[in-house]
Amino acid sequence: MASIFTRIIQGEIPCHKIAENEKFIAFLDITPVAKGHTLVVPKQEVDHFFDLENDLLAEINLFAKEVAVKLQRTIPCRRIGVAIIGLEVPHAHVHLIPLNTMADINFSAERLKFTQEELAEIAAAVRNA
Repeated sequence: MASIFTRIIQGEIPCHKIAENEKFIAFLDITPVAKGHTLVVPKQEVDHFFDLENDLLAEINLFAKEVAVKLQRTIPCRRIGVAIIGLEVPHAHVHLIPLNTMADINFSAERLKFTQEELAEIAAAVRNA
């Protein structure tokens, strides 16, 4: 069965896309821990992040860097945090999270809620950065 990320990649489920190329897609997390929380996902469905082939592992980091630069230009923050957890969806992915404090990357905290319109505005601003 395809993961929710594969279904997003295939266009079956909508997302607020930040960036995309032939191998990766980046989109806003719909239950973010911080404004601008973005997921970077390989289009190839691989469960464990470190099971990615070495070249794909290197390339996802370079793609994530491009997205992180746009995020930092758009969302007021001190840094862009990076987290690889992989428990919530069985499809390798990287979390990019705008940070001002250590508390901003707390996955146990209550998630923020944005309307679809607010998410669309955030995504457009980051894409255009």
